[in-house]
Amino acid sequence: MSATGSFVISLDFELMWGVRDKRTIGDYGRNILGGRKAIPAMLALFQERGIACTWATVGLLMCDSRDEILATLPTRKPDYRDRALSPYDGVSAIGRSEDDDPYHYGASLVDRIRQTPLQEIGTHTFSHFYCLEEGGDVDAFRADLAAVRTVAKRRGLALTSMVFPRNQYTEDHLNACREQGITAFRGNEDVWFHAARAGNGQTALMRGFRLADTYLPIAGALAPKPAHSAGLVNIASSRFLRPFAMPRLEPVRLRRITAAMTEAAQTGGVFHLWWHPHNFGLNSEDNLAFLSRILDHFGELSRRHRMRSMNMGQIAAETIDGSGGAAHQ
Repeated sequence: MSATGSFVISLDFELMWGVRDKRTIGDYGRNILGGRKAIPAMLALFQERGIACTWATVGLLMCDSRDEILATLPTRKPDYRDRALSPYDGVSAIGRSEDDDPYHYGASLVDRIRQTPLQEIGTHTFSHFYCLEEGGDVDAFRADLAAVRTVAKRRGLALTSMVFPRNQYTEDHLNACREQGITAFRGNEDVWFHAARAGNGQTALMRGFRLADTYLPIAGALAPKPAHSAGLVNIASSRFLRPFAMPRLEPVRLRRITAAMTEAAQTGGVFHLWWHPHNFGLNSEDNLAFLSRILDHFGELSRRHRMRSMNMGQIAAETIDGSGGAAHQ
C-alpha cells in the first residue's frame, strides 16, 4: 500500500431483507422507499465528486422475481433457533417482482449502481445471513455464498468484497469466503464495544458507548491500514454514519468524522465510513447535505495530502499486489 491515505465508503444494501426480523413494512416501509429515492441522489453526488463506493448487496434483492428467488435458494439453509431470523418461510408472501414489491426487490437499482463510475457491487450474503446466531453454521453459510454467486453470475458480476450482516463473523466464515473467491471484508472497529457478537450479546452499555463515540473521541480515530486476516484483506470499519437526528449536535458529529479522516490522510491509513441506504430514507435532504460536507472535507484532504477515494475491491487489489500477489495470514 502507498503511504497516501484512503477514504473508503461501503453501503449495506438490504431493503427489507436486513430489517425484516425487527420491523415490518407498516412501520418501516417509508424508510425503505425513501432509501430507494436517496440512492440515485447518492450516486449523482458520488459521480460529481469522483467518489468510489462498495455497495454490499443482499442477493435476494438482486433477483428479478419470486420465481428466480425460488430457483436460487441455497442447498442448505440455516437452522436458526430463532425462526424469525430466517427469510425463507416468508418468501411465498412477498410480491412477484419489483413492479409490485419495491420493498424486497432492487435489481433496477443494482443496474443503476453498475452504470455509475467507481462503484463496486459487493456481497452482503444471499439471505442477510447471521453468522453468530445459533443455527447459522458454516456449512449453511457456504451454501448461502454459493447462492449469491449464482445470482451474481447471471448478471455478469464477480463478487470479491464481503460485508457481514450485523458485522457478525468468525475465522471459519472468513475461510469460507476465501474459498468462494472473496478477497476483502469489512472488519469491525478494534474496540470492545464494536466486537462481533450475536444479537443477545449486544447490551445497552455497548449501544450507549457506540452512540457516545459518535460525538466524543472515545475510541480514537480508528483509521488503520488494511490488514491480512485468514487470507483476506481486512478493510476495517472506522465509523457508522448515523442518520440525521439531533440538529444541535450535527457540527460535533461532523468534527468527529473529519478529524479521523484527517488523521488517516496524514498517517497513510484508511478511513472507512459505512451506512445503509435506508438510513437516508427519512430526512433525506439533511442526510445528503451532511454527506456533502464530509465529501467537501475529503476534497480538501485530497488536495493537501493526496488522499484517495477507493472502493473495497481497489484497496484489496492494491494490498495483495503490494504483498507479493496474494493475501497471507
